[in-house]
Amino acid sequence: MTDMAWLGAFFLGASCLAIAYLFGARHSAHFFLSRRASGEAGIVADLNKKKASKQPLEIENLAEILEDFKMVLVVRNDLKMGKGKIAAQCSHATLGLYKKLYNRAPKALGRWEMCGQVKVVVKIESEDDMLALQEKAKLINLPTHVTIDAGRTQIAPNSRTVMAILGPADMVDDVTGGLKLL
Repeated sequence: MTDMAWLGAFFLGASCLAIAYLFGARHSAHFFLSRRASGEAGIVADLNKKKASKQPLEIENLAEILEDFKMVLVVRNDLKMGKGKIAAQCSHATLGLYKKLYNRAPKALGRWEMCGQVKVVVKIESEDDMLALQEKAKLINLPTHVTIDAGRTQIAPNSRTVMAILGPADMVDDVTGGLKLL
């Protein structure tokens, strides 16, 4: 596959991610405001209490002292996904990790955004290898998100397709540096 095809797939995925983010932000705010206006503020209060009870992730402390942050997307090569499917799954993984970190590590997200939202896509050969990589990331307190596909198109339901990992570039490289670019 040519570099231009991958670049096109990447931009398609990034566009889908941006649209999903904007759509979700607008509609979730509307939902909460309409609930509050109709006298059902208890739901909002419960959600706010739940958010407040979550402790910040350790990655948050690193955002204050380390400069280069990046995200690596680890794609399972054994699933033989098409380029459009890969782009969609990478978008899901990016958004999933972003949502996970939004309240619990905003400084880390801010650092990543200030670094240009660096994203690198690599491949891995199996689900077991991906899960082992996730454990390695967890041991050094790097946040991850694994996308699980619904199975409506190319692959079996509940397949783990892509893992996103975000953190200081050197630490992320310690986990994913041995993998080849997709």
